[in-house]
Amino acid sequence: MTAIKGFKAYDLRGRIPDEFNADVAYRVGRAYAEWLKPKRVIVGRDIRLSSAELCEALTRGLMDSGVDVYDIGLCGTEGVYYATFAEKMDGGIMVTASHNPMDYNGMKFVREQSRPISGDTGLQEIRKIAEDDAYSIPARKGTRVDLDVWTKYVSHLLSYLDLSKLKPLKIVVNAGNGGAGAVVDQIEQYLPFKFIKVNHNPDGTFPNGVPNPMLEDNRASTIAAIREHKADFGIAWDGDYDRCFLFDEHGGFIEGYYIVGLLAASFLRKEQGARIVHDPRLTWATLDIVQSLGGKAVVSKSGHAFMKDVMRDVDAAYGGEMSAHHYFRDFSYCDSGQIPWLLVAQIVCESGKPLSKLVDERIAKFPASGEINRKVTDAKATIARVQERYAKDALHVDFIDGVSVEFPLWRFNLRSSNTEPLIRLNVESRGDAALMQSKTSELLALIGGEAAH
Repeated sequence: MTAIKGFKAYDLRGRIPDEFNADVAYRVGRAYAEWLKPKRVIVGRDIRLSSAELCEALTRGLMDSGVDVYDIGLCGTEGVYYATFAEKMDGGIMVTASHNPMDYNGMKFVREQSRPISGDTGLQEIRKIAEDDAYSIPARKGTRVDLDVWTKYVSHLLSYLDLSKLKPLKIVVNAGNGGAGAVVDQIEQYLPFKFIKVNHNPDGTFPNGVPNPMLEDNRASTIAAIREHKADFGIAWDGDYDRCFLFDEHGGFIEGYYIVGLLAASFLRKEQGARIVHDPRLTWATLDIVQSLGGKAVVSKSGHAFMKDVMRDVDAAYGGEMSAHHYFRDFSYCDSGQIPWLLVAQIVCESGKPLSKLVDERIAKFPASGEINRKVTDAKATIARVQERYAKDALHVDFIDGVSVEFPLWRFNLRSSNTEPLIRLNVESRGDAALMQSKTSELLALIGGEAAH
């Protein structure tokens, strides 16, 4: 048995070539087929230099297991999601390491209807089969077909819009040399927008740094372009563009939390009483909007596998996480990094208000710390220590994801990361930024540890 190190809670990710290489990709392809027993599987890949070789090895593994492979080529993770559900495939695998450093790569896995395969729903079984390297002999070898889904995918993205309500806007788009630029180029002809394109061309050497707009240093080029061109707003994506990050017309970075409320409102105006799923890290702004518009807010543990399960269970129209993952019923409950900014553009057009005006009121009403990461030696003991200090005087405590503690005028959530050795803190208040900041400082002093991205 050969151990494979890269399996995480939701996917496979490892350093090239010692943790992840063509041999591992082949074995994982065989193991996925052995476990799921699919007949037809979508494969796609991001723009990393190692992705083509890994995708080829994965394809061989699937074909040697009797699976017919439909290759959609260079794409974002949502391309694999879309092709899997739209083409009624048995599963899909995306070769990507998203926003990880350049010397990493990995895979994300789904089954029919693009249902996620995570640690609780098959990923560990796939890992074990791959490590044991023991597979059935298929009755036949599978075939490989190139599949072009771009036209149908673009049409699907545009279906979320009322094109008659769009007005000319100037929008900065920063693909970070990842894959998102190709989508902008495909849909540009249908939209009345002028795009200012920054780091637009896909380049697996990442000449402008790994595309991860969560890192403050990576936002400078987007902010500079917005200010230089007097744009209406800006967008930046991570490498496989399953998340998009928005900037207002002044270049101000907008926390994903406030975009959740904006999108929830747009769905509730179209579908009265719709269910909206949100994560427990920051909640008050979302709850306020959903309740005021007659919707039903449903909380889910953070993480795409949990969010998608809850969305299916309650048939939610939309779900959003403060981490900039946005999920849509009509996208088979999957997350997309393209649908959110298109909807925001329409909201800006219809409202006649700049993006800053649409979110500033919410930010003032529910100021939040943003997610703060700390490396600590013992996450469990740290969370227990914080809980012991605050829970006894709280109005409400829950353990849906880590610990959430609520007081009349402020609340916080503290949780371990699902994917990294970190704990994550979020604090918010009711209209009192100074209170939020002082409580954040108080909590960080108690947590200790080292600052981390």
